[in-house]
Amino acid sequence: MTSKLFILFCCFTLMVQSQIPKQAEDVSPLLVGETIPKAKVLDLNGDEVSLQNLIKEKPTVLVFYRGGWCPYCNTQLGALAETEKEILDLGYQIIAISPDHFKYLKPTVFTHAMNYQVYSDPEAKLIQELGIGFKTPDMTKMYIANKTKLDATNILPVPSVFCVEYFRRYSV
Repeated sequence: MTSKLFILFCCFTLMVQSQIPKQAEDVSPLLVGETIPKAKVLDLNGDEVSLQNLIKEKPTVLVFYRGGWCPYCNTQLGALAETEKEILDLGYQIIAISPDHFKYLKPTVFTHAMNYQVYSDPEAKLIQELGIGFKTPDMTKMYIANKTKLDATNILPVPSVFCVEYFRRYSV
């Protein structure tokens, strides 16, 4: 089984995948038709969950945001919560992923009255594998530390939305 990726929103400059870009403008995301990497994410309780198991359930709108501390991401998540019913009516599920510590997921869900699934990629492994991660600027690290009272992750995602369809391959 493989997952096929259809990108709804991603406009970036290409760069070598093996390095972590220093700026958001330099990321190189997965392209249409590429496979979503196998990954584990953390749920609201800190329990490990397989992303592959989540996305094989039904077509998925996969949202990556920087964190609950980010005012722009909060605006995006709030707007997504407002259109959630329409997306679900189309047969999709919504999954949002952030490098935030899992403890900070619940306040984000509560603030936006979100019914969709929210997960943590605390070491930004998935974010890097998708090619949307960049090094967290020092000023941003200070801002995050002041807002969350925790050390900031070294890698942030460029806020991105992917539409994922999971296809099964059958032998003939």
